[in-house]
Amino acid sequence: MDPMDGGMRYTPGRSDKDWDQGVTFLPASDNKKLEKKRGPARVRVIVGLVILAAVLALIVGVLVWHFHFRKDLNLQKIYTGSLRITNQAFVNEYENPDSAEFQDLAKQVSSQLKLMYSESPLLTKYYVGSRVQAFSEGSVIAYYESDFTVPVGQAAAVDQAVSDLTNTYSSTKSRRIANQGVLIFDHVVTSVLDTRLFSNARTNTRFSQHTRGTAEEIIKSPGFPDSPYPPNSVVQWQLRGDQGFALKLSFDTFNLEQNCANDFVRVYDSLVPMDKFLLAEKCGYYSPSDPLTFISTRNVMLVTLVTNDNGNYPGFRARVSQIKRDELPCGGTLTGSSGNFQSPNFPNYYSPNTTCQWNIEVPAGKFIKLKFPKFMVSTESCADYVQIAGKSKLCGQLATNYMVTGNSSKMTVVFYSDSSYVDRGFSATYEAYEPTDPCPEMYQCENKRCVKPTMRCDGWNDCGDSSDEKKCQCDSSMIQCKNSFCKPMFFLCDGVNDCGDGTDEINCGCKTGEFKCSNDQCISEKMKCDGNRDCTDGSDEEGCSREMSCTVSTFTCNNNKCITKNNPQCDGQDDCGDGSDESNCNCGKKAFKSSRVVGGEDAVVGEFPWQVSLHIKNMAHVCGASIISERWLVTAAHCVQDDKIKYSQPSTWEAYLGLHTQKDKQTATKRFLKQIIPHPSYNPYTYDNDIALMELDSAVTYSDTIRPICLPSGTDVYNSSDSVIITGWGATREGGSGAIVLQKARVRIINGTTCDKLMSGQITSRMMCAGVLTGGVDACQGDSGGPLAYLSSERMYLAGVVSWGDGCARKNKPGIYTNVPKFRGWIKEKTGV
Repeated sequence: MDPMDGGMRYTPGRSDKDWDQGVTFLPASDNKKLEKKRGPARVRVIVGLVILAAVLALIVGVLVWHFHFRKDLNLQKIYTGSLRITNQAFVNEYENPDSAEFQDLAKQVSSQLKLMYSESPLLTKYYVGSRVQAFSEGSVIAYYESDFTVPVGQAAAVDQAVSDLTNTYSSTKSRRIANQGVLIFDHVVTSVLDTRLFSNARTNTRFSQHTRGTAEEIIKSPGFPDSPYPPNSVVQWQLRGDQGFALKLSFDTFNLEQNCANDFVRVYDSLVPMDKFLLAEKCGYYSPSDPLTFISTRNVMLVTLVTNDNGNYPGFRARVSQIKRDELPCGGTLTGSSGNFQSPNFPNYYSPNTTCQWNIEVPAGKFIKLKFPKFMVSTESCADYVQIAGKSKLCGQLATNYMVTGNSSKMTVVFYSDSSYVDRGFSATYEAYEPTDPCPEMYQCENKRCVKPTMRCDGWNDCGDSSDEKKCQCDSSMIQCKNSFCKPMFFLCDGVNDCGDGTDEINCGCKTGEFKCSNDQCISEKMKCDGNRDCTDGSDEEGCSREMSCTVSTFTCNNNKCITKNNPQCDGQDDCGDGSDESNCNCGKKAFKSSRVVGGEDAVVGEFPWQVSLHIKNMAHVCGASIISERWLVTAAHCVQDDKIKYSQPSTWEAYLGLHTQKDKQTATKRFLKQIIPHPSYNPYTYDNDIALMELDSAVTYSDTIRPICLPSGTDVYNSSDSVIITGWGATREGGSGAIVLQKARVRIINGTTCDKLMSGQITSRMMCAGVLTGGVDACQGDSGGPLAYLSSERMYLAGVVSWGDGCARKNKPGIYTNVPKFRGWIKEKTGV
């Protein structure tokens, strides 16, 4: 429909003359009657003026649309690229954009790019121009930007045309354009430039640095470390090394906003930002003890910092050095009954464009068993991979000690990475085994893993592929599932479908005096409509006749509104209406950006900045605690019960905040205590209400390694199988000594009914259970009082406090934790937090 069809019409065929002619046909018997018609004549003049104004308005509107709005229908598209000039030799002057040599060669490159784009009628139509940004060795590589102004509807077609043209030049070994004496080039690579890197709202700054010999160059974000990095900026560092070397970039400090949509750093294996050579995009915080380190394929690299309008973080500092590529072991021949190998630069990021092959050979008559203790290879469509014996490719993140077995005494392992998106790589071990007995005195799983024979049909997936639990005949102490699985009897009627086919939940009912929740959980009838969510699904509080008043199990807003929603605080939604549920949210942000917690391993500096180490004065670590504000800590009540030592007295203790290694207490912040408040209902015999508060003698200043963990609301509920993290310096095994370095482990919440059965009825509603029921991962002595942390909406919450357990990491014996949501009201009453 024409835009004009919607309004009043103007008919060009009619004129003022037509109007006059019409008047002469009016009957008039005398002049006076005719004079009475002068009124309509004035109307005609007015109508004519209106029509003229409408025409002028229409013309102006069309012109405005043409020169203003039509302009908005065009896109600026910039393509960055590189090409190799084969009939030129690199000279040092090409490093200086102001030199005559640089400008002369840049002019030639721009001219030939124009010729190249002219081969496509579509690109010729929208091409604006090209700019050469840099040159590097080999023979000479030119890095450039090409501008196009493209109608919105043609954007995809132009992308395809650029891609097709680039492929044509890339696939031709050497392509020469007709004129004599012009450049000969090949290896043309082009990428569309991310619009965030050329936004008019951002200022652009560029630095160039050349690392020579064994020296190290330093690059850092503007203002580091004395002031925040600049907002609304694009800052680029063009890094070079000597010919024949590769560059190594190591970030000593890296601290940006957590959200990469706001601020980010990109590292390229190039001198212009091409996505085909993008090694990584990073934001957030990375610990100096586990730094980001990247290695280029040749002697150039580009680092780009992009910021939004809030530049409130210190930024980064990095060292740039150069290395010989052959300094990084890559492939080779491995012999003997056992050995190990790893990807180049492991555990730091491997290089792009890398191919390594290991040829493994064990004694004749033996077969090879390969294990990967760590495996982190980029998952971009398996573009980077490990291939074993020419079979399927492995990529992504594999389980710890992932195993592959061969069927001969020889095996080849190939590692390949393409030109973009690198990761930390892998470590591997190999060993020989007898072909007739791949698992001596063990059970072999379908995935070739070996487990103890006693783990067969014990109700737990020990193999990882459940093959140890298939086709089982269960004894009377086990549940016989219809699908041939066996499950421990304590799973019977616990409200969870443990069999997978519902066998363990058939014909179940609650006892007299119990209320059956919607999820089949059984609770005391007295808990129905008591204002507390005792059913994990909250069904005990549904349909209650009275209005629920604000209780410790609800969130009370500043406007006295009660919120019964699960986890309303800091979830990004203003549930209160006055924003009070979204205030005080500067908590629970993990300092470490991309932690991969697998269980029972060293934490990284700053990874859990709320962790506190409690010491008896001038003595060793005794208990853990968690920071909840500048002055207050949460710990376990059993840690502050008097024995031979007056643990209940503040003067007995010193707290170390920001501590990572027990041997380096001088690097932490030490505080003494002002008061200790154990819960008044703590039961030293049952460990019920096992929680205490500690007030520091002076407030602490938050930093990268000292931050509070978020407190949950009284309505928070943690469901069975939810993943949680435990941390501490406790014993690494039952009866063992304490850890030197802060340890972390991932465990899962365990159904309360199941846990109560496992722990012989000792679990109260103020306790929660978490662990790995197959054993091997747990808190232990010395971890008491420390945090059980739950991740929600990118924040960590203090779900529990390490309390007690039956030994450490025993099978079917989970760890028991104080259920912090049950004490949320008490914590606020005592601390105001």
